[in-house]
Amino acid sequence: MKITAPKGTRDILPSDMYKWHAAQKAFADVCHTYGYEEIRIPTFEDTNLFQRGVGDTTDVVQKEMYTFEDKGGRSITLRPEGTAGVVRSYIENGMMSLPGPVRMFYDITAFRYENVQKGRYREFHQFGLESFGSAGPAIDVEIISIVDVFFRKMGMDDVKLHINSIGCPSCRAKYNEALKDHFRPHLDTMCADCRNRFDRNPLRMIDCKVDADKDCVKSAPRLIDYLCDECREHFEGLKKGLDEIGIGYEIDPNIVRGLDYYTRTVFEFVSENVGTQGTICGGGRYDGLVESLGGPSTPGIGFAMGVERFLMEAEARGIEFKNPHYVQIYLAGMSEAASSLIAKTCHDLRLKGIGCEQDLMGRSFRAQMKYAGKSGIPYMAVIGDDEIASGEIRVKCMEDGSETVVKIGDLAGFLSGKQ
Repeated sequence: MKITAPKGTRDILPSDMYKWHAAQKAFADVCHTYGYEEIRIPTFEDTNLFQRGVGDTTDVVQKEMYTFEDKGGRSITLRPEGTAGVVRSYIENGMMSLPGPVRMFYDITAFRYENVQKGRYREFHQFGLESFGSAGPAIDVEIISIVDVFFRKMGMDDVKLHINSIGCPSCRAKYNEALKDHFRPHLDTMCADCRNRFDRNPLRMIDCKVDADKDCVKSAPRLIDYLCDECREHFEGLKKGLDEIGIGYEIDPNIVRGLDYYTRTVFEFVSENVGTQGTICGGGRYDGLVESLGGPSTPGIGFAMGVERFLMEAEARGIEFKNPHYVQIYLAGMSEAASSLIAKTCHDLRLKGIGCEQDLMGRSFRAQMKYAGKSGIPYMAVIGDDEIASGEIRVKCMEDGSETVVKIGDLAGFLSGKQ
């Protein structure tokens, strides 16, 4: 029986990895310029972390988590997102004692059992970052600007920023009552999930994928109209900060995000190229999450970006990534003695950080030449008895056919100048 990859997973082949490496490096470089340092968190966590952190009324917790019992009888969940794990680490490792704001970024795999579609998988990858300790809108502006700088660096200048505020628990309580009054007459026509959420978390009804196009959802009250004075002031500060650094935005009152921990600022970067679900990156503020997971009251904000969707967007735009040639030269041998010298030469080159290849298949000299021509390796050289005797080889540039006589002992220096 042929065994294939599980549904919702995919192999990232060597022919595509250079694109991933380019995106990973660019994201890390941008984060570093803002003072963010990388964190790595476990692939699986105690299930309670996500039930308490993400929210047990969300689709992620109710429908999409990969949860199992380990051999010790503990309930374990493959992480469906990165924020909860980073917050757990922030608390567990006493990072609140560090000078604020505490800034971290990550590059992770995550897992959600959901419908497989273009750019959306059950095992997927995320770039993300989190910042703790700063309560004002200036950190919101910084977080958003990081995404903006990354997109611009990658050639995506026109991805659109949508922003909203979903307030604090105080103003959201008033809004939830207004939502209930609005939806109550329509409950019988709404989906089972919405009827479930009516009492537990009516805000989630606006984000419903089934009822989204219904008039009662479209005409629902806007949370932004129910903000308290402090939340409204924070939102005005966000808009002012974005205006000051020249980042354009659109206020989108329908953004509520899919996770329960968000407060105040929420945002999305949206493109038309990735289909009807055009969000490439989303995030926001979560001022109560650290406290809800057992830490001190600490403001926080972050975002996550689906790497698959980002690369799909790059492909749709025709953005090309540089494919570095790690292997610089192919050394073809004409005798057993030459093969021994080639093995030693390759080892010496690799010790100096220069990539090279030699025949490992027992190919004939003619087959080695044919392989070198098809491999895409920039340079090649032939070593036979004459070259062993003279200590010199002819290094051929495969692009233009030119040749340079180089002493075998000087080969590393010659190739270093070509990188």
